[in-house]
Amino acid sequence: MYDGSIRTFERAKRFDSVNVIAVVGDKILIQEQEQPAKPGPYFSLPGGRVEDKEPLEEAKRELLEETGYASNDWEHLSTELPSSFLVFKNFIYVARNCKFVAEPKFDGGEKIKTDLVNFEEFLKLVENPLFRIPFSLTKNLLRMRIYPKEKEEFYNLLYSK
Repeated sequence: MYDGSIRTFERAKRFDSVNVIAVVGDKILIQEQEQPAKPGPYFSLPGGRVEDKEPLEEAKRELLEETGYASNDWEHLSTELPSSFLVFKNFIYVARNCKFVAEPKFDGGEKIKTDLVNFEEFLKLVENPLFRIPFSLTKNLLRMRIYPKEKEEFYNLLYSK
């Protein structure tokens, strides 16, 4: 400590995770999920654990497995460190021009329904307490409702490339 004393601080470590903002035409892909260890159902973006590959490769795998969609147009949006007590990184990616290429392959503990929403609906989802996304993304979506320039920049990031 600053005064020279010693104190123990506890932290837990878990796998890093990925979340994907998947753009299909003029829509954004969201999911309604149920999982045994989580109170549900809840809404989310496609994503999951980073197990043994680079985060972008895991994001591509999760998008394909959970939705059946794939993309060749990816951009890293941000990386957040959500907590000082739980050690992990949360990588957020944008996948543009997603195409349906295969049937989803869910893990045994997943029930997932995929839906598409327009940009304005996506921004409003942040009001729904059942929409579970990284805190930094929640904060940014709320800011976009106040600051039109940030909203326009995000819209262009998703649709103009």
